[in-house]
Amino acid sequence: MHYNIEAVPARNVAGFHLVGPWEKTVPQGFQQLLLWVETHHLRPEEWIAVYYDNPDETPPERLRAATLVSVPEGFAVPENSGGVIHTEVAGGEYAIAHARVEEGNFGKPWLLFFNSLLGDDRYLPAPLPCFEVYLNDGNADGFWEIDMYIPVQKKSK
Repeated sequence: MHYNIEAVPARNVAGFHLVGPWEKTVPQGFQQLLLWVETHHLRPEEWIAVYYDNPDETPPERLRAATLVSVPEGFAVPENSGGVIHTEVAGGEYAIAHARVEEGNFGKPWLLFFNSLLGDDRYLPAPLPCFEVYLNDGNADGFWEIDMYIPVQKKSK
C-alpha cells in the first residue's frame, strides 16, 4: 500500500470516547455524534475516528476509540452535551494512506497499511493512537473514502 510520511498539525476535536468492540462501538459512536452535531447546529470540517489500542493485544471488550469532529480554536462544549469530550488529536509525524472501504470492512485497509509500514526501512509505528478521517458519507455513497494516519518514528541506525 502506498503511503507518505508527513508532519501533521494537531487537531482540535470534540465527540465521544468509546470502549468495546470497534465494529459495534464506532458505528454507534458516529450515530451519537451525528445527533449531537445536528442538535447543536455544528459544521465540522472533518469527521474522525481515533483508535487507541492494538486489537492484537487488547481484548475486544476493552478496545478504546473516539468518534470526533473537528472544532475551531476556542470551542466550548455546549450545554446539554452529556458525555461529549473536547480534546486534541496529537500532531507529529505520521504515515498517511488513502483507502476506499467497501462493505464496511475497515480492518482490511488498516491491516494492509500496517503491513506495508512494518516493511519500511526508515520508519516504524510509534506507540500513539492512530486515526482515520472520513472524506465522504459512506451511508449515502455505499462506500467510504478515508485517509488513515499512523504515527511514526525514525528507526535507530
